[in-house]
Amino acid sequence: MNRAQKKEAVEALAKTFEASETIVLAHNEGLTVAQMSELRSKMREAGGQIKVVKNRLAQRAIQESKFAGLGEQFKGPVVMASSENPVPAAKIAYEFAKENKKFVIFAGGMGETQLDQSGVEALAKMPSLDELRGKIIGVISAPAQKLAAITQAPAGQLARVIKAYADKG
Repeated sequence: MNRAQKKEAVEALAKTFEASETIVLAHNEGLTVAQMSELRSKMREAGGQIKVVKNRLAQRAIQESKFAGLGEQFKGPVVMASSENPVPAAKIAYEFAKENKKFVIFAGGMGETQLDQSGVEALAKMPSLDELRGKIIGVISAPAQKLAAITQAPAGQLARVIKAYADKG
């Protein structure tokens, strides 16, 4: 890479760090091209992205971002997963790491909070934003459904009593 290409790469990484809510760092020694392609497609479907980064360029790009504390983690062959939504990057990376022992998660960040491997795992096990929204709607609508059932019950019982008397004659 010449200087101009390096500068473009640093700017692109800086934009990624700025736009991302979560990043996950992993070592990928020994993964095949097919495995990396599979990981990339899964991450893309979830709204995230995977990048194999040059450590020196990543360290420069991360300095001015909210993930600045992770700069020293860029050592060895590093794969960086990122997403704008907090959960997908961690969830996809964690699931992939369970299936592929050569993909080892070692650090991550959510906003200014640095995460270790167990922190990334905890984040991965959280429900997604859409799942949380569904649960909240369920909790909010449950009392209204019960209220509607309770108010309809006496009217239904009254109608059955009237029908029974009508049937008797």
